[in-house]
Amino acid sequence: MNNLQIFKNKTFGEIRVIELNGEFWFVGKDIAEQLGYKDTSDALKRHVDDEDKGVGEIPTPGGNQNMKVINESGLYSLILSSKLPSAKLFKRWVTNEILPSIRSTGTYNMIDLQTKLPTTYKEALQHLIEQVEVNEQLQLESKMKDQVIKELKPKADYTDMILKNKGLVTITQIAKDYGMSGKEMNKILHERGIQYKQSGQWLLYKQHQGKGYTHSETIDITRSNGMPDVKMTTKWTQKGRLFLYDLLKTNNILPDIEKGYSYQTSILG
Repeated sequence: MNNLQIFKNKTFGEIRVIELNGEFWFVGKDIAEQLGYKDTSDALKRHVDDEDKGVGEIPTPGGNQNMKVINESGLYSLILSSKLPSAKLFKRWVTNEILPSIRSTGTYNMIDLQTKLPTTYKEALQHLIEQVEVNEQLQLESKMKDQVIKELKPKADYTDMILKNKGLVTITQIAKDYGMSGKEMNKILHERGIQYKQSGQWLLYKQHQGKGYTHSETIDITRSNGMPDVKMTTKWTQKGRLFLYDLLKTNNILPDIEKGYSYQTSILG
């Protein structure tokens, strides 16, 4: 494969793909625009983790330019967060045409040829869970090798890694996938016996605790009187996010990206 390939579609326009160090990367601006993000730079900043984006030298009519690029994982993140009704069709185009075309060249021998973009919201979450678990293990092994032998340091480093894990998301972020507010989502979970509120923090009921669904995090706040303080807040892991997906789906509550597909299936069926 050449360093740059351009894929064209009547509906979605152009997608530019380049090779960097044996991996293929998508021009972030192209993906964000086709998924309906008005501010492409902000979309890449908010929805794509640092390790899933980089900078590539892209040929343009005005000469080579350094542009932000994203890998497959970054692509998943943008698709998952898109509110565009045609996001599912865009995903199919990438899955059925772009990726097979890239992989048929044999250039990317580091990528499993059986791998493909997830076709459902649930598959995307499962992929994210796998990535988080692999990244956590690699980070932990690296920390253990470099640590000075001190009795409490390994525990402190591990706890710090968990609390700062980029895989943790707020209920507001999850609720956004469903077109609702965090307050509305919390109410639904409370009504279904998932969580209760104590001292201003939402906590899981006993039957759901200890399963790796959530983490408590301490944040700094400023009270109305100007005094600094701290409060506890609950964040969800990707595993917890998948748990909520399955729970909500049994109650006919689907993420926005699946609502149109579900309706079409019911009509055709």
